[in-house]
Amino acid sequence: MGSVELPGPPRAARPPRPARAPRPRRTIRRRALPYLLIAPTVLALAAVLGYPLVDLVVLSFQDMTRRELFSGATPPWAGLAHYRSILSDGFFWTVVGRTALFTVACVAATMVLSLLVALLMRRVSPWVRTVMTGVLVAVWAMPVMVAASIFRWLSDADYGVVNWLLGLLPGLDFSKHNWFENPWQGFAVITGVVVWGAVPFAALTLQAALSQVPAELEEAALVDGARPGQLFRHVTWPVIKPSAVLVTSLCAIWDFGVFNQIWLMRGGQPEKDYYLLGVYSFIESFAVNRYSAGAAIAVLTVLMLLGGAVVYVRQLVHLGAAE
Repeated sequence: MGSVELPGPPRAARPPRPARAPRPRRTIRRRALPYLLIAPTVLALAAVLGYPLVDLVVLSFQDMTRRELFSGATPPWAGLAHYRSILSDGFFWTVVGRTALFTVACVAATMVLSLLVALLMRRVSPWVRTVMTGVLVAVWAMPVMVAASIFRWLSDADYGVVNWLLGLLPGLDFSKHNWFENPWQGFAVITGVVVWGAVPFAALTLQAALSQVPAELEEAALVDGARPGQLFRHVTWPVIKPSAVLVTSLCAIWDFGVFNQIWLMRGGQPEKDYYLLGVYSFIESFAVNRYSAGAAIAVLTVLMLLGGAVVYVRQLVHLGAAE
C-alpha cells in the first residue's frame, strides 16, 4: 500500500521589495561640491596651458620658417614628416637615452640624500631640527640662476674651490682642471645643481612621513631584537613608502625636463654632448630655426612625461584608496 504524502505548510509569500527611495538632493550636492571647487582651477589651467599646448601640436604638423614667422602667413602643412625624420634620427635616441640616464642618476641621488637627511632630522634635538628645516627651506627658495652661478664658481677651472680642495690631497693635481671638458664630469656637476635644489622638498616630505611612524612599533621591534636595518625595512619603510613613491615620481618628472641648469651652467651655449630633450628642442627651435621640428621634439617629450604623470596619478589614487 503506497504512502500518502501530506501537504506541507503553505509557503510564506515573499515580501515585495521596497521601492528605492529617490537619492536625496543633499547627497548629490555633496558629491558635486569637489568638482565645483576645482572647476575654476581647471578652467584657468586650460586657458593658460591648453591653448599653447594645442598650438604646439598643430605647429609640429606644419613647416614653420622665418618667412611665415615674420609675415604671419599660415605655414604649409607637413603632416608626419617631422616625426618620421626625428624618430629615424639616431641622435634623437641618443638624447633620449642620455635624458633617461640623467634622470635616473638625479632621482637616485636625491632620494638617498633626502632619506639620510630625514632620518638625521628625526634623531636630533628639536632646536637643531628647526635650524635644519630653515636651511632646507632657504635652499629650496634659492633661484636656479643663483644656484647655477655658485656651482660654476665652485667648479671653475681657474678659481674653483673644488680644484683647490682636491689639489690639497697628496698625488692629485687639479690645477686648471676643466670639469666640462669631459661630459661625464660635466654632468656630475650639473647633477649636483639639480640634486641641490631637489633635496629640500624630498627631505622635508620624508621627514613628515617619518613623524607618522608609531614609536611603540619601533620600541617593540627593538625589544624583540630587531637590528637597525631590519627595523627600517619591516617597520619604518612600510609607513613612509607611499610618500617616498610619490616624491620619486615627482622628481623623475621634474628631472626629465631639466633645461635651466644645463643652459646656465654652459653659458647659454651647451655642446651637443650636453643635449637633453629640453635643450635639444630649444636649440632646434631657436638656434637652428627649425621651429616645427623643435615643436615635434617638445610634443614627444610631453608624451614621455605623460607616462610619468600617469604613474604619479595612479600612486595618488592608490594612496587615497589605502586611506
